[in-house]
Amino acid sequence: MQELLKTFPVVAKLPVIWGDMDSFQHVNNAIYFRYFESARIQYFEALGWMDSVEQLAIGPILGSTSCRYRIPLTYPDTVYAGAKITEMHEKRFTMEYLIVSEQHPETVAEGTGVVICYNYQKKQTTQIPAVIHHAIEKLEGREF
Repeated sequence: MQELLKTFPVVAKLPVIWGDMDSFQHVNNAIYFRYFESARIQYFEALGWMDSVEQLAIGPILGSTSCRYRIPLTYPDTVYAGAKITEMHEKRFTMEYLIVSEQHPETVAEGTGVVICYNYQKKQTTQIPAVIHHAIEKLEGREF
């Protein structure tokens, strides 16, 4: 499991909750996006972005997301959702997600998300702030 997540600088540990299962007795497909979201927000917190959104008036907004399901999850279990940035442009970047579980120490699901930098005061897209760009490079351990 650790081997699968070693390239992800942020990994969120999340419990599988009984209420996340649907009538087919596995975790509902929509819940995987919640796991991605938890990892994404934890990533932004690691950057310090969540603390500076109000000051900068610039924050992240999700433009698109996708998921490929590999193994159904059931309760009880604990999942680990990894998040990393794989591509960065002037106003947006692409995140990659990977979910593994304690019950299934292999890839349970994988996904992507395009995150757009958004000026909430002007209600328009904007460039990624230099401080965030540098924080991403530091967290990822490479330049974009």
